[in-house]
Amino acid sequence: MTLVTQPPSTDSPSADASRRGPTRPAEGARVRRRRRRFGRRDYLLFLAFTLPNFVIIGVFAYWPVIYNFYLSLTDWDFIAPSPTFIGFANFIDMFTDRSFLNVLWTTLVFTVCIVAGSIVAGLLLAVLLNQKLAGRGIVRTFIFSPYVLPGAAVATIWLMILHPNFGLSRAIFGAFGAHSPAWMTNSDWALPGLILVYLWRNMGFCTIVYLSAMQSLPIEQYEAASLDGASKIRQFLSLTIPLLSPTTFFLLLIQVIGTFQAFDIIAVMTGGGPAGATTTLSWFIYQEGFKAFDIGHSAAGSVLMFLVLLALTWFQSHFVGRKVHYQ
Repeated sequence: MTLVTQPPSTDSPSADASRRGPTRPAEGARVRRRRRRFGRRDYLLFLAFTLPNFVIIGVFAYWPVIYNFYLSLTDWDFIAPSPTFIGFANFIDMFTDRSFLNVLWTTLVFTVCIVAGSIVAGLLLAVLLNQKLAGRGIVRTFIFSPYVLPGAAVATIWLMILHPNFGLSRAIFGAFGAHSPAWMTNSDWALPGLILVYLWRNMGFCTIVYLSAMQSLPIEQYEAASLDGASKIRQFLSLTIPLLSPTTFFLLLIQVIGTFQAFDIIAVMTGGGPAGATTTLSWFIYQEGFKAFDIGHSAAGSVLMFLVLLALTWFQSHFVGRKVHYQ
């Protein structure tokens, strides 16, 4: 009798495992290695594209700020081989100097008048130009053009207009039987004259921004207000101003920062004079650094301006921004 030996069954567990290939842990390990490889590749690609920008921004933007903070704690005149560390002496000197307190007061008056005046005048002009008037496109161009003119050109034009002997100011005051004030040489009139020039320049920008915002306001709300019997003034106070609050908030930030940094027109028209009547914080920084060669005081003034603008921006964002209606 012959015994027939059956071949081993291919359905055994070891055979099933060999047919299925690698186990799940092995597959998971390969997937993790592949992800790490692609992750490293993406990270290196990210660095290749962004590292040059980080280096440029760090060298030309952040490093000067950090170094300026250091210079504000030193005494240096551009001649000594290296600055001398003196701590907070520059800040103490500034805040105990009455003339510097006058600079801060001048900066405050200058900023408040220009920012408030530009926004109010720009809003009123925008309301007027938003009507269907003949030639309003040409008027818009003329109103906005001062903002794009160089500051030196604006200052030169207004020096001729405000000249007390042969300028337009003499003709206007003479029509009323009065003498034109010496705008740029009288300490009582220099700051108002400078504010007038900056208002004329900045007003056009605010007007165009407000005008573009008005043209996107929902007309349905105005139609509903008219049906309820609201007058034009009531619609302006209850609809237009609240709906334009995001635009007003934007202009407030831009105008405050820009006015604090005002320099070119001051340099051409008054040079900070007469008798320091138009010396703002920006002009004080330039004067101390490049005329008096007191780098420590100049850097301390720059730090103060940075901190003031930072505080104002934070305050506007956290408190004024809460009053903004975005819908």
